[in-house]
Amino acid sequence: MATHHATFGGGCFWCVEAALKELDGVSEVTSGYAAGDTENPTYKAVCSGQTGHAEVVQVAYDPSVISYEELLEVFFTIHDPTQLNRQGPDVGSQYRSIVLSHDDEQARLADAYIEALDEEYDDAVVTELEPLETFYEAEEYHQDYFEKNPNDAYCSFHAAPKVEKVREKFATKVKQA
Repeated sequence: MATHHATFGGGCFWCVEAALKELDGVSEVTSGYAAGDTENPTYKAVCSGQTGHAEVVQVAYDPSVISYEELLEVFFTIHDPTQLNRQGPDVGSQYRSIVLSHDDEQARLADAYIEALDEEYDDAVVTELEPLETFYEAEEYHQDYFEKNPNDAYCSFHAAPKVEKVREKFATKVKQA
């Protein structure tokens, strides 16, 4: 299996991570920070809004099982790409909608997807698209947060509905138990 990577930010990384981990062909989803200008940022620093980084997830996937385009479709289904610097209750540039491409092909596919998506919304799609420069892995306690904390109030209200949406809308793409 050739492993490819995709990097997305769409609000709190706990929610995006939990939803994308449901997909068949996804071997790992790592929460982290990217697209800013501070080296080795901490969660506290990123939350300050002063680092320029977004909360993102890096997805390791097998393109023979799930395509980059399918990942884009799921990503854009689980967050609102018209919300500028926020997602639900989370406000700040660290929660912005962003796709960080790993190569020219991903950039091309994401650009075309975002352009087509813009036609579907009354409000403008504000998702940023830029090449990934550096991905910084988030602190260990952020990894697999939803799995480790399923009864956390934030997870119950925000992550769980995204996971359910993936299970329902993309049932044929979800890992079988």
